[in-house]
Amino acid sequence: MAEAELNDLLVTWVEGWASSRHYPTQSISGFPAAQLTDRSGDWVAFAAEPSDEDFARLAEFMSASRDRVLAVLTDNHLRFRTLAEQHGLAVLGADQELMVMDFEGKDVEEPWLNDDELKLKTEIEDKSATVTVATHDGELAASGHVAVADGFAVFDRIVTEPKYRRRGLGSFIMRALTAAVSEHGADQGLLIASIDGQHLYHHLGWSDVSGVLMLKNASNPDGPSLND
Repeated sequence: MAEAELNDLLVTWVEGWASSRHYPTQSISGFPAAQLTDRSGDWVAFAAEPSDEDFARLAEFMSASRDRVLAVLTDNHLRFRTLAEQHGLAVLGADQELMVMDFEGKDVEEPWLNDDELKLKTEIEDKSATVTVATHDGELAASGHVAVADGFAVFDRIVTEPKYRRRGLGSFIMRALTAAVSEHGADQGLLIASIDGQHLYHHLGWSDVSGVLMLKNASNPDGPSLND
């Protein structure tokens, strides 16, 4: 994929992801960033295959606070691991993947929950939606979020609780979310998946676009995942 196209997908994903979580955004040296208001309160910056010069500017931004995070879209992890070490950064994670799916020909009708024990709840807010599946006494079984940005449905935090796994709820949540925002004209889906989620999304027909290398300040032992 061309670098410009990858960058456009990244900007769209950040817009949808930040909108779903109500995160403030800003531009850092021309790259999108979001403030993790529900966690550290600090910023995570995003870049797709940045040049050495751009990486140096982003590393300078990172150096201003130990809690900042940099997410680099790349399949050349060796290059950016080397650059990170040169700029005092360390790897936080390297197993996430940006993925895309074309909705053409796909079923966008609200699915039927074939389980008398569970019930579906859909909450729609402007161009975003939250879907939950719970028992009749309120125990959460599965949930997910989606927000529409630039013609893409950006999916986030697709979670099935351990007790309710292997019942098809992950696939059900994805279909329910797609149906919830179908009237907003999104013709493609976009998400960043953990290694566990990638198995589900491949099964549903999603395609890999780029690896995601998460970087932190070397002095900070902890940092967030994009899927937290």
